[in-house]
This record gives sequence, structure tokens and C-alpha cells, in this order.
Amino acid sequence: MMAISCRGLTRRYETGGLDPVVAVDSVDLDIEAGAFVAIEGPSGSGKTTLLGLVAGLEAPDEGTITVLGHDLARLSATERARLRQRQCGIVLQSFGLIASLRVGENVGLPLALAGTSEAERQARSRAVLEEVGLGFAFDARIDELSGGERQRVGVARALVIEPALILADEPTGSLDEGNAAAVLQLLIDAVRRRGASLVLVTHDPVSASLADHRYRMRDGLLTAEVTTGVTAGVTA
Repeated sequence: MMAISCRGLTRRYETGGLDPVVAVDSVDLDIEAGAFVAIEGPSGSGKTTLLGLVAGLEAPDEGTITVLGHDLARLSATERARLRQRQCGIVLQSFGLIASLRVGENVGLPLALAGTSEAERQARSRAVLEEVGLGFAFDARIDELSGGERQRVGVARALVIEPALILADEPTGSLDEGNAAAVLQLLIDAVRRRGASLVLVTHDPVSASLADHRYRMRDGLLTAEVTTGVTAGVTA
């Protein structure tokens, strides 16, 4: 079973009269359920745009995307949002936390949006905070946490819905080397325990080297370095 399948995926951006920028260029990509895949590339290579397309946050100019058995083109904006809320966790470099909410409230936010009861939200949020080593911080303010702890909260928020797929956009880019390694390993271990798929976009070759399958992205083009179990291709 494929967690993600893309065919001829292309995304262009207009530049005010100049030739459009092709951020994602005719990408074909299949990712099996349960795989950990890294997409490595420098800033501006198109990897974050590709992740946004897979998340249903952007629409392609050409091509198709199937995520967890759903053809994204056939889903409304509300249905795509529901898919993210219920099956797809997202971890961001900038943490994406709400400063006015306590740690437990941040973690439980996806459950609140899905209509989960307060008692269940609290129980599941406490459990996943324990899993990421922040059981003590349920009632803490975000500004009381270090950068590494904030990213652990971000990971917990992605995990609390028990997702089938996690999309991680430079999740360790704002952290020092020690915290980056710890947070990434925590995320990998948590995904493995759940049998979920993990797609990591990163500029860091060390992080990418931990993946089951590794891809390189340059100027919107995707090439495979390891193809066993996962296939990718590019059409000019």
C-alpha cells in the first residue's frame, strides 16, 4: 500500500511578467506505508513546496497526488483539512505553537478541532507528552520552554492524533546539534512504534542519512539515491 503517490507533479509561481518559477518540476514519487523517506536539498530547491502539495495546503498546476488513498484533487478544502486533522501530523521548523495556550492545550489542539471531548484531549495529550519526555510540562507556558522542548511539543502535537503519516519540514533546523539529534531520533522512534510513514524534508545530509530511502531535490527536480521499496522519477 502506498502512503503517497504523485504523478507529473508540477507547481509554478508567477513572477510579475518574467518567466514563472517552476518550484516543483514533473515529479513522480511513490512512498510505501510505514516508510521513512528523506528529501534533501538546499533552500529554494522546492522541497518545502513539494511537502505543501502533499499536505494539501497548495494545489498543483499539473499532475496528481494521492495521500492515504485519497485523490487530493477530488477533495474540497474542508475535506483536505479534515484529512490533515485526523490522519496527517505536521512538524514545522518554527514550532508553530500558540504562545497564549499552555503546553497541554497546544498538544491537544488538533483533537479540539476534531471535536474530541476535553477529558479525552487531556488524557491523550498527557500520554504523548510523557512519550516525548515532557510529562512535567502539561501546564507550562510556551515561553518557559527551551527550543528543544518546544520542538518536542510540536512533535507531540503531531503524534496526538495517532497519524498514519507525518510530514516534517526541517524539524531540527532551529536547534543546536545535540537537541537536533535527540528530537529527530525521538520522532523516528515514535513513528516506528506506530507503524506510520514519515516524510522529512531537510538540508542536512546527516539527518537525511537516517532515512530508509533518501532523495535529492534541486531546482524542482527530484532524484532518487536509494530506490529499494520506494520509487521516484522525473520527467523533463
